[in-house]
Amino acid sequence: MSLPDPVAEGVASGWRVLDGAAQTQDLHLTCDVLIIGTGAGGGMTAEVLASAGLDVLMVEEGALRTSRDFRLLEAKAYPELYQESASRKTADKAINILQGRTVGGSTTVNWTSAFRTPADTLNWWGERYGLHGLNPQAMAPWFDMAEARLGIDDWLADPNPNNSVLERGCQALGLKHGRIRRNVRGCWNLGYCGMGCATNAKQSMLVTTIPAALQHKAGLLSRARVERLLLAADGKSVQGAQGSLLRADDHSSSGYQFHLKARHVVLAAGAIGTPAILLRSGLGGAQLGKRTFLHPVSICGAVMSQRIEAYNGAPQTVYSDHFMHTQPLDGPLGYKLEVPPVHPLLVGVTLSGFGQHSAQLMQQLPQLHVMLALLRDGFHPDSQGGQVRLRSDGTPELDYPLTDVLWDGVRRSWLTMAEVQFAAGARQVQVIHEQAPLLNSWREAKEMIGQLPLKPLLARLVSAHVMGGAAMSSQPDQGVVDEYGRHWSLRNLSVIDGSVFPTSIGANPQLSVYAFALRAAHQLREALKA
Repeated sequence: MSLPDPVAEGVASGWRVLDGAAQTQDLHLTCDVLIIGTGAGGGMTAEVLASAGLDVLMVEEGALRTSRDFRLLEAKAYPELYQESASRKTADKAINILQGRTVGGSTTVNWTSAFRTPADTLNWWGERYGLHGLNPQAMAPWFDMAEARLGIDDWLADPNPNNSVLERGCQALGLKHGRIRRNVRGCWNLGYCGMGCATNAKQSMLVTTIPAALQHKAGLLSRARVERLLLAADGKSVQGAQGSLLRADDHSSSGYQFHLKARHVVLAAGAIGTPAILLRSGLGGAQLGKRTFLHPVSICGAVMSQRIEAYNGAPQTVYSDHFMHTQPLDGPLGYKLEVPPVHPLLVGVTLSGFGQHSAQLMQQLPQLHVMLALLRDGFHPDSQGGQVRLRSDGTPELDYPLTDVLWDGVRRSWLTMAEVQFAAGARQVQVIHEQAPLLNSWREAKEMIGQLPLKPLLARLVSAHVMGGAAMSSQPDQGVVDEYGRHWSLRNLSVIDGSVFPTSIGANPQLSVYAFALRAAHQLREALKA
């Protein structure tokens, strides 16, 4: 059955879309507003500004791929839609980072979970960083607007068996838990959200704000890697950006360059990409790239007696914040429990062990359940996050030290997840650690987890949430931008993405980026139209 592809149809109808791989000469373009990055921040900003009549140009390093390209195949999706083929890692290789690299950014490949920024996080930002204008009452209208625009609502279908394990275990242990809201319309409940939505049900930037901006005469340049911003002669503003056009392989340079001039530049390249562009441009400051947070994720697998088929059905519909709020914000790291979808390639490279042990686990894939814990970093005095820096070739990497306070949270989260899975009827449980065997009881797991050595690469950690690195602040010497994302030193540069958060969110951050982007974009629209 062939489904409509409105994005491809729009391109065919004459939207102002350029593919860097198709260019046969250098590009020189001008616009009112240049938006670098098309994820949650860039996509929301593009619609707001283009609908106001401003000439907007969006630039994206990845390719424009649409629903007709999404074939639900891991081997195709990861190299085409993710940074570094879904294998981006921290400097010491200890944490694997999943980030989108395509038009729509990570919104094209995320699992649709939508949480507002927790009130205690917003209040902390006011108390500790002087960001009093970002209190829960002030932010509520922006969350309302984002949710209405992107179809964020309760998911009314029953949880799939994978999510039901978490719910059942929480019920058995008396742990607080709830259902996750999702940004979908007409979802087919397939479970392959991480490979791009083949039915256009996921309300990502790819199918919502970017098409809307293009309908309002915005432009889009894909397969275009921004290398640096161009500083004006006065040193107090930027003129635009320059970079390399990429070949159809999405990575190697075609040999052609682009030079873009704009009245205003919006950096929305994500919490690794945005600091990297500023660093390559020689526009760093004392705080740039620092305090970059990940919600480091610990993992626990379980073999269930019944078929789970965690590759089918809505990926994330149940959560527990029970252990997010059992200590003060600046106390031992709290964590949020969720489950991921379990597809063969990704789980195969994440599970512990090698050889026969690994093969036997993979043979039980239909019975395999996986739980994860998002650790809330950035609040404890010894949780300062990481730092984005440049390699010798100018590409970015994140140095994220693993501290004792983080390891303490990992061990506690393993204990919780193992107990929840056994309470839900698991036959065997294995925390994702290279020295952890399959365990047959909660009592056995409790003893063994307490003895595991906590070292990088022994404990497998992952993340899909990168935040900070160009943080908001109330004073110029304390951050990179103000509470609207306006750069403290460059009058026509804004940062509108997850890099502006001064700590981690403590929840899946896509809705937070949407709401903060709407707030910043509306302020910018009024300033540019004045």
